[in-house]
Amino acid sequence: MNNTTRAARLVDSMLDRSVALGYGKIGSAVRRQLPTWPCDPQPGALAGQQIIVTGASSGLGEQVAHDVVRLGGHAHLVVRDTARGEATAARIRQAMPDAQCTVWRCDLSDLDSVDDFVLAFSRTHIVVDAIVHNAGAMPQTYTTSAQGYELTLALHVLGPVRMTEGLLPDRPTTDHITRVVFVTSGGMYAQRLRDDDFAYRTGEYKPTVAYARSKRAQVELIPALQGRWATHGARVYAMHPGWARTPGVETSMPGFTKLTAPILRSPADGADTITWLLATHPAPAGGGLWHDRRDRPTNLLASTVTTTQQRCRLKSWVLEHALETKRPALLST
Repeated sequence: MNNTTRAARLVDSMLDRSVALGYGKIGSAVRRQLPTWPCDPQPGALAGQQIIVTGASSGLGEQVAHDVVRLGGHAHLVVRDTARGEATAARIRQAMPDAQCTVWRCDLSDLDSVDDFVLAFSRTHIVVDAIVHNAGAMPQTYTTSAQGYELTLALHVLGPVRMTEGLLPDRPTTDHITRVVFVTSGGMYAQRLRDDDFAYRTGEYKPTVAYARSKRAQVELIPALQGRWATHGARVYAMHPGWARTPGVETSMPGFTKLTAPILRSPADGADTITWLLATHPAPAGGGLWHDRRDRPTNLLASTVTTTQQRCRLKSWVLEHALETKRPALLST
């Protein structure tokens, strides 16, 4: 590593540790000027690829769907509200008349809804090239999913795992890689993995804490999912977008939005690393956490470090609860 590269890495790391500077639009603007900033994906980098984007009706999900189409791919918009999804698809087609995008209904927090989607999608015989797990929510009061799980855990962890298990090919071709991106949050840095209460069944409910705990679980699960899904040809990533101004953030954290408005990233800036992970070649190694096109540490505080035993318990718990009730019809597809 030469001195120029070493200096650029130092600036990058300092931005990362500063949080506010690194997570806001200043961080990405500075990093783009560094010599270590990776090249943009080539035009047409996703030509012919079939890419599923959950939570695609607004914000980062809509931006990723737009980027997928811009780079030549077919964006499958997976949404709870199909009317909003069709409105998103219409906006994409207005910008790019030849856009290939399809709207699907699925509530990622409801495992039955996930099964319905997987069955419907599987019947098309489309080979999935990438899945972006972007759907998210931050309920202001304790809320449970259709199966009785705390909602953020069901939506951010259980549903995505179940969906991916149903969509990955059983016997992938040797040259086919399915990229799987979990959109997490920098807020997870403030929380440790609660392996004594994965489902948030005890203690006072705080929406920001529940959200961050589910995102911590996502990040800690990534290495295990990479190991499990590698045999299916998958590369699995977590990425956090920094602080981006999206409808979801504005609704769930109005105070934070008002306070940080001058430095919030645009949806395009927040979604940049998602798109880059989908389209850069060769595919980066899986199993880690990414932000601004670089792999990042999963802990900044000693108090949040997760042990190997805790990760094993998390993997066992998630696989048990995400997969144990698979429908016979789903198992036979």
